[in-house]
Amino acid sequence: MTTITEVTADAPVRKSITVKAGVGRAFRVFTAEMDTWWPRTHHIGKSPMTKVTLEGHAGGRCYTDQEDGTACDWGRIMVWEPPRRFVMAWMINGQWQYEPDAAKSSEVEVTFTAVEGGATRVDLEHRYFNRIGPAGAIMRENVGGPGGWPLLLELFAAKAGE
Repeated sequence: MTTITEVTADAPVRKSITVKAGVGRAFRVFTAEMDTWWPRTHHIGKSPMTKVTLEGHAGGRCYTDQEDGTACDWGRIMVWEPPRRFVMAWMINGQWQYEPDAAKSSEVEVTFTAVEGGATRVDLEHRYFNRIGPAGAIMRENVGGPGGWPLLLELFAAKAGE
């Protein structure tokens, strides 16, 4: 029997935004320049974050550098197809800590599509919350809520449109 929590945890979070930038710039700002727009409050490290990095290749790490000199992994690039799309394992467990097993992690796919006027539509799908276990539904609510992907996409769009 499927419970309501299981269905909610398995439903992906989908968000889209149109940015005033070409596909190449939008992809670059989202990935290689993530540190220019990602808020310092959004990290899982044990001390304040100083930098966020996505390594631009399949198998690349997603991590933050922390004030205490440590690096905190939080993801892995699974698919790298610039400037069209990338997919990353979101390797954060239900306690908002690093989960080294990608099979127990959610996944984020971001696609970049040219639209009229030289702009780009960015579609984000965060999925497989059920892999996280019972806390997957709560994580889904958090990343889909106002302080999650909607905020992050707005910050990204502002930077990409500069």
